[in-house]
Amino acid sequence: MFVRPGPLMKHPLRSVALFLVFCCFVVGAAAPSLAAVASRIQVEGNQRVDDETVRAYLTIQPGASYGAAQVDESIDALYATGLFEDVTITSQGSTVLVRVVENPIISRVSFEGNRRVSDQILAATVQSRERVVFSRATVQADVQRILEIYRRRGSYLATVEPQTIDRGQNRVDLVFDITEGSNARVGRITFIGNRSFSESRLRDQIKTRESGLLGFLRSTDSYDPTRLLQDQELLRRFYFNHGFADFRIVSATADYDRERNEFFITFSLDEGEKYEFGEVRVDTTLADLDPKELRGKVSTRPGRRYSASKVEESLEDLTLAANREGYPFAEVVPSGERNYETNTIDVVYRIDQGTQAYIERIDIVGNTTTRDYVIRREFDISEGDAYNRILIDRAERRLTALGFFETVRITTARGSAPDRVVVTVYVEEKATGKISFGIGYSSQDGVVGDVTVEERNFLGRGQYVRATVGGGAKTRNLEFSFTEPYLFGRRLAGGFDVYHRAADATDSVAFDSEETGGGLRLGVPITEETSVQLFYNIFNRNVDVIDESLCRIGSNRVSLAVCDSEGSRLTSLIGTSLIYNTLDNQLFPREGLYANLTGEVAGLGGDAFFVRGTVKGRYYQEILPAIGMVGMLSFDGGAMQSLNDDLKIQDQFFLGGSKLRGFESGGVGPRDRVTGDALGGRYYFVATAEATFPIPFLPPEIGLSGAAFTDAGSLWGVDPDIVTRNGGANTILSDGFDMRWTGGVGILWNSPLGPIRADFAVPFVENDADRTQVFRISGGTNF
Repeated sequence: MFVRPGPLMKHPLRSVALFLVFCCFVVGAAAPSLAAVASRIQVEGNQRVDDETVRAYLTIQPGASYGAAQVDESIDALYATGLFEDVTITSQGSTVLVRVVENPIISRVSFEGNRRVSDQILAATVQSRERVVFSRATVQADVQRILEIYRRRGSYLATVEPQTIDRGQNRVDLVFDITEGSNARVGRITFIGNRSFSESRLRDQIKTRESGLLGFLRSTDSYDPTRLLQDQELLRRFYFNHGFADFRIVSATADYDRERNEFFITFSLDEGEKYEFGEVRVDTTLADLDPKELRGKVSTRPGRRYSASKVEESLEDLTLAANREGYPFAEVVPSGERNYETNTIDVVYRIDQGTQAYIERIDIVGNTTTRDYVIRREFDISEGDAYNRILIDRAERRLTALGFFETVRITTARGSAPDRVVVTVYVEEKATGKISFGIGYSSQDGVVGDVTVEERNFLGRGQYVRATVGGGAKTRNLEFSFTEPYLFGRRLAGGFDVYHRAADATDSVAFDSEETGGGLRLGVPITEETSVQLFYNIFNRNVDVIDESLCRIGSNRVSLAVCDSEGSRLTSLIGTSLIYNTLDNQLFPREGLYANLTGEVAGLGGDAFFVRGTVKGRYYQEILPAIGMVGMLSFDGGAMQSLNDDLKIQDQFFLGGSKLRGFESGGVGPRDRVTGDALGGRYYFVATAEATFPIPFLPPEIGLSGAAFTDAGSLWGVDPDIVTRNGGANTILSDGFDMRWTGGVGILWNSPLGPIRADFAVPFVENDADRTQVFRISGGTNF
């Protein structure tokens, strides 16, 4: 083991030699001549390095005079090669004697004590290699490289001690002894200057998380300076997309408390004013382009909130429109003019002929798993096409959105000619597979769980594969899904699903049921927010009443409509969905709209014949951004019609539970007058208004928030044939359009085990036949 020497002790033999040379020259200072003449140069101590190589680094030459300066320069030059552990230069008469001690050869490089960072990562980081000359300077630099890796992983208490083991024959083993220490956590994230958004909202936008009570379950609560830079860019994007065009980050500091091993991060913000789009205009110098027609391509609308992402979308759409009109080199440049009196920004998109350049080739670097074609297909341009920076930036955003890579960076360089461009895509891959389990609870089914294996980049082909096995005391579930996002080489998402579900009879359900089926689907994007999905599903449902005697007339235990649905029934249906989605976050949205319009037709073979349509919509908007209150309005409705006289109750809609809080699952709508069995209905709707908000005085890292809500809805219209098979209209209760209205409060916990929600709801308007449920808890996740 060695310790880094001080400047005077680094080379003790060298110091003695310099002292002797200095004394010789001091003695000779009284002589008329201040220099000696070297007749020859003799090299000693070298084993691997030949004499001529040593002489080549000397500034002393045979036949030439030399002095102390030349001796010192020669010694420095030999040390600089990294080949020698010690060097001395002395004179014996007119002969200059150079004695060297060669650095040993590294026989093996190893690492000890490293648990969080693999040997492979460390070996690729250090410059010391096997069969390379040992160098103290290189080893000390390697120590700093290793420490930097640990700092980026949050281990600021890590230490590295290099050691050498002599193996004889001037060979050594190099061992880096690492003490990792505990990770430095992020104790607190503070925002200063945020007037328009709450701290909790801003924390949601960045990747770094506070450690909190349950921080051991995640890795983003460790301090990473690279992640802090990414967080600053995420904050800028967030503000720029919410109207704050003058936003800037005054400072972003990370203060380290070594005693607590924690960082305290502070973002100082200057929000500026909030802007809307003012006048929006398209100008062009290209003769065949109509500005009025192009005006319809832009996503920026006067009077709407300013958004940098909408400007980027407009640039892309205008560029593609010009390309389709025969201008492959068209260049779209936006310019904005602020009106400080009205807080608006006038935007002008100017389309001119850009510099003519072609893509010579597209190089991809860093993809070890992902196939090249998975990356190339995200480009709207290919080798040989006209170069366009807007389309390159679009490809970079698409690649980032795939979720396959930690980082994506696209650079350009001049090609073999002035009008040729080489595009290089640098990617750093990340893990895309996941083995997870889910835990959930509902007041009806109790505790349920599942185990899921998921791969988002199957075999590096960009395909999505998911398999799930789950169930509970009364339920069993098997699912498998496969999705190809680029079917037939086009931006079409195709896939299939297969599943098996089973549920046993309970106190409120007198029959067992099993359903086995699958489906094919095809997703077609229309715009960035709108898509169409076509699907075909086929499934077989088997209903088995647990006791046949319960179906006898007069038993009063199971309704005749339930008994009529007993047996096996094959359903084959085709359908289509129109989906519009502008939510800012799919799991915890704060603004945006989601709408889904679906139509289905059953009867392509099988036993069921009906048409069914549903419409769903949810709108989110921040009500009080300063405290993080979010409002939500939703609507869910459907209607269906039998195409023959054999509709079963399981084909119809049911309502209650989480869809209409305050009532049991299936607790609303038509039911058998005698047995109380829910019979379903052909029509339903539910409308909800809800506000969620942080709970005051609770630390945000706990993840608790509150909700206040009101639901209204109804289910009605049992199929006439079901009514007849049940014994007539006088055997049915609550088959009309009767409005139900409930209200209540809820507690939401964004726990490490996933979102868990408890709702307390009280019906304000109900039917005598309805079954109420004041308290309901539900939740579950994958992790």
